[in-house]
Amino acid sequence: MKRWNIAITGFGAIGKAVAQIIREREQRYREIYAADVRIVAVCGSRAGLIDHDGLPWGTDSALPLQPGITGPGFVEGSHANVLIEAGPTDFETGGSGYTYIRQALSQGMHAISISKGALVFDYAGLADVAKANGVQLKISGATSAALPTIDLLQYNLAGCQVLEVEGILTATTNFVLSKMMDGMSFDDAVAEAKRLGIAEPDPRFDVEGWDTACKVNILANAGFGARLKLQDIPRDGIDQISPADIQRWKTEGVVPKLIGRIQNDGGNTKASVELKTYPLNHPFAQVTARMKAIRVNTDVMGEITAIGVTSPLATAAAALKDFEHLLMAAQR
Repeated sequence: MKRWNIAITGFGAIGKAVAQIIREREQRYREIYAADVRIVAVCGSRAGLIDHDGLPWGTDSALPLQPGITGPGFVEGSHANVLIEAGPTDFETGGSGYTYIRQALSQGMHAISISKGALVFDYAGLADVAKANGVQLKISGATSAALPTIDLLQYNLAGCQVLEVEGILTATTNFVLSKMMDGMSFDDAVAEAKRLGIAEPDPRFDVEGWDTACKVNILANAGFGARLKLQDIPRDGIDQISPADIQRWKTEGVVPKLIGRIQNDGGNTKASVELKTYPLNHPFAQVTARMKAIRVNTDVMGEITAIGVTSPLATAAAALKDFEHLLMAAQR
């Protein structure tokens, strides 16, 4: 039975959800993949813990994190086979996540990124490091969580040409827009999203369109081999919508959505974030407050649309789908 050691960086809510699901699936990994999967290291920004035999989980899932076990040296000291990076997004510098992922790949570790910042900052560079070291860089958790986004582009639709991608990729904006169409003010809708844990304490990253822009940037570069920078992507937000806009859309019988869009025209790939409206009979009009969606248009398979509910557990499960793909590949 092969031993798989996992390190998790960015051990916040999502990182802890990842750990929870791994622990619940330990027997599954043994039975299906003959894999002894153990979490051997976790860290946040100030503290962490390493135990090469497997971390000492208590009944309440609490861990006695120790100050200083983080940053430079953490990845090397973990002796892990797989790094799962779940830290905050820093798309300007890549942040600590970029350092962790690049170091892991350079040391021959597979890396699964939930954080978007490192991938926006330098996806191509990280992919090159992974290829040079014969390991995988997996990104499902960073490309709209439970939705089958990057897998559609890289695997499921590999037999055709993808012409266009449109997606409702940010849960916060979809929640706020849905509540505004139900009569709630923008400020109250954002406050409600924060109360429910859908929006971050500072929701500007979402409502100004940055989150969606990051996701289409990664999808364009990873799925189409583009070399787009974030500044190359025109970006709408939803923070300037007025009550008059809402009333007009109701009168016209349309539904507003913040859309990430990628156009692939003969190798010339363009991306944008657009505020668009859809008639009530369009599938995107049926995507309610807590949901996301993607529509892919192809040359020979036509249109494919996927819709799903989002949550922190769904994001964690998307990352662990990537991990199971690694386990599958190891059996071949």
